[in-house]
Amino acid sequence: MTASVNEQELLQFIMGKTKAEPKQIELVLKHEKAYIAKAEQGSKGAVDIDSDDLIDHILGRPDVKLSELAVDTILEAEMEYLMKNGMAGYID
Repeated sequence: MTASVNEQELLQFIMGKTKAEPKQIELVLKHEKAYIAKAEQGSKGAVDIDSDDLIDHILGRPDVKLSELAVDTILEAEMEYLMKNGMAGYID
């Protein structure tokens, strides 16, 4: 995530979409951020992330006790927020 993301606003948005607990959301986003930081950037600075690999990575963390569906729902809500605010998009 970029520095221009309002973390509290993002958290509230995801909570509203998923009904997940704030600590669960923060945990998923923390592991997602670490995964993205290790991913290779493309020529335009974009990072191409396979969502299945990302979900598997998050579910593989010992402190994550969520279902695959719960993790996917949190990530989808985050992506919706980022796209709505012009900070991310899908690569065709």
